[in-house]
Amino acid sequence: MKTLIMKCPSCGLYSMKNICTHCGAATVMAIPMKYSPADKFQKYRIKMLEEKNNGKDND
Repeated sequence: MKTLIMKCPSCGLYSMKNICTHCGAATVMAIPMKYSPADKFQKYRIKMLEEKNNGKDND
């Protein structure tokens, strides 16, 4: 089931459209993916997040 609520990453407004009506940026789904204990791709997402945050302070 696809969610209808979308969020604009630029301005933070919620919408039901693929394009933000306020700033014109592309919107993304507002809810995270479902958690599954049998997630085959978890190690790849964790590695991607570690590489993205590499060198940044988490304070």
